[in-house]
Amino acid sequence: MTNALAHRYASIIAGGSGTRLWPFSRHARPKQLLPLAGGASLLEHAWLRVDGLIPTERRLVCAGESFRSEVLRALHGLTDENFLGEPVGRDTLNAIGLIAFVLASRDPHAVFCVLTADHLIEPAEAFRQRLAEAFRLVEADPSRLVTFGIKPTHAATGYGYLERGAPIAGFDGAFLAERFVEKPDAATAARYLEAGTFAWNSGMFVLSAATLCAVIRRVQPAAAAGLAEIAAAYDTPARDATMARVYPTLPKTSIDYGVLEPAGRDASLTLCTLPLELSWLDVGNWTSYGETLASDDADNKSNAHWVDVGSRGMLVVSDDPSHIIATTGCEELIIVHTKDATLVCPRAAVEQVKAVADRLPEAWR
Repeated sequence: MTNALAHRYASIIAGGSGTRLWPFSRHARPKQLLPLAGGASLLEHAWLRVDGLIPTERRLVCAGESFRSEVLRALHGLTDENFLGEPVGRDTLNAIGLIAFVLASRDPHAVFCVLTADHLIEPAEAFRQRLAEAFRLVEADPSRLVTFGIKPTHAATGYGYLERGAPIAGFDGAFLAERFVEKPDAATAARYLEAGTFAWNSGMFVLSAATLCAVIRRVQPAAAAGLAEIAAAYDTPARDATMARVYPTLPKTSIDYGVLEPAGRDASLTLCTLPLELSWLDVGNWTSYGETLASDDADNKSNAHWVDVGSRGMLVVSDDPSHIIATTGCEELIIVHTKDATLVCPRAAVEQVKAVADRLPEAWR
């Protein structure tokens, strides 16, 4: 009989480009490495979130290979072999699949959580308690894939949704998940909000590495073949060459579209959910970043050297304390200043920042 605690692992996927937070977030320094929350990066927050639950030697990070040295410097205890460097981004199915295949080759009994470098979650201790419950769910039945559901506060179209099913006996607050739906349209999201049985999919999971490998082999065989080849070479001198040759050829798709939706029809996988009833913020755009700042009586928020007369609903952000931003009579604007770029947009158009960043010349992205 194995000691379940010895087979628990934590992983963080940190490969996003963060273009919705341009001009702070750039290709050369994406949002997960920026000190956006109390002087620490979102990646550091994710790393520390499992302190006391998962030892550092059993934590992995999957991010761009070009950021290896920066990530290793930032995260105390992360080892070179536990940094899984993507030569190019191939979306979340391959990032999470890579972690699963590598872990399964190292430890056939591995159960791991998937965290992302996008979130601020408080209180951390309450989150660790829910995470420990998710591990127990999977250890009791390795066919289970447990995700964490966030109670919707509005009919968001930028999140995936999951539908809560029947409760699971013997586990506090755990439910079967009836289905996953990735980023519905506005009308569908409104129906989900009204129904009261849907939650936002937080993008965090706990599951058996061997089980996920088996599911990917069934539903995404082309990806599985490449990931298995990389995992076989990963702890050998052929690692870098194999990653560089194989990883860019993997079919690009998300874990939601590529695995969770089809796996919901797979009788060999039991989809489960645990509600997270705590403070959860996905720092994905300037509006959500603004939620980390205090507001004044006119709903203005700022971390900048800012002088204003008569403006309302403003978000003013700068990384240059020597630069003064001045406004008068403005309403509902986002202003973001850096030493080489300035963004101005209506708060209602915050999702278009990504499209602006995508149109920029490469040197300015």
